[in-house]
Amino acid sequence: MDNQTKSTSKREQVRPKVKLDPHGEMLLQQYHELYPTLQELADEAYNQLCKALREQGIYVTAIEHRVKTEKSLIGKLELKGAKYKSIDDITDLVGLRIITFYTDEVDKVAAIAKRLFDIDWKESVDKRKLHELDAFGYNSLHYICRLKTGGPRFELQMRTALQHVWSTIEHDTGYKGDVKMPREYKRQFSRLAGMMELIDDEFSRLRVVLTDYRRQTLALVKNGQLDDVPLSAETFRGYLELHPFDRLNKRIAAVNQAEVFPVSMMSYLPVLESLGLETLGDVQQFIDENSDDAYQLALSQLAITDLDILSSNTALQYLCLVHVLKHDGGRDGLKSLYDIINGENDANGMLADLIMEQAKTQPFMRQANPT
Repeated sequence: MDNQTKSTSKREQVRPKVKLDPHGEMLLQQYHELYPTLQELADEAYNQLCKALREQGIYVTAIEHRVKTEKSLIGKLELKGAKYKSIDDITDLVGLRIITFYTDEVDKVAAIAKRLFDIDWKESVDKRKLHELDAFGYNSLHYICRLKTGGPRFELQMRTALQHVWSTIEHDTGYKGDVKMPREYKRQFSRLAGMMELIDDEFSRLRVVLTDYRRQTLALVKNGQLDDVPLSAETFRGYLELHPFDRLNKRIAAVNQAEVFPVSMMSYLPVLESLGLETLGDVQQFIDENSDDAYQLALSQLAITDLDILSSNTALQYLCLVHVLKHDGGRDGLKSLYDIINGENDANGMLADLIMEQAKTQPFMRQANPT
């Protein structure tokens, strides 16, 4: 028995005991014959959408695809089978739903869909423009599509995560069910729907504001206006693109003619924050004030070794060590620094003792602790 026969037999075994008129039975038979094609269509449309979203760098919360079940189709044919001349007139035999994080992303997904598929504009509807007070969960953008290569039409729904959640809540509570809901409950639903719609819009607006803020701060970094830029993961990452530690790294590496191996310096962000640095201007001042002393401390350690590979965070590490020592952090301050970098362990105390011993002869120690 082939796969098509197996799937048809399975559907026949679980078919609901409903009596359709001859026209409905004809449509149902057409559905059985078309079913393998519908499965292929659902998979192909899904794969094309996933690929296009990935290429455009658009991240969505979910992409769903399905072929309408026989039970669902029978229910549809019972209610309004007479309006369909053939199975091709039923546009939601294959359905896809894309759930986005933000309202503006619905339009981005729609633009991709228009490029990928042929859209039946007469059958498509933007329910977001209906402006019904209690319709927030149904404010999806619905396109009736066809693959560029032809074949049956399919439905593509695009909505936000909050719209999807609200729609599920409405369905679960039976708000759109057969039982007429009292006016006071309908009013409460409408109020909640309005609040959810406002929240949905505000999240999108806030994202735009934050995106603009990020662009402005990165522009300040590139223009060297560092005093106006708060120290954060994003701004520090942008600051590192200016290679602020390269000069000191090269000086230290020259001690042993070592190679500098690139590593991430983002792990030092909490260290810099623990030192009280609040802006990128503070970081730049930290570099300017400590570079010479950091070089001397590194020289005292590396001159008696034959290390020929250094990580690119070497300069930053020595800068932090010197800063702690110059600000009377002592052994405890050094251990705390190593605890942040390496995680808390007993070896950090040994490292702190070693640095304290090697730093005793450094001029900056005598200046920081005059006798």
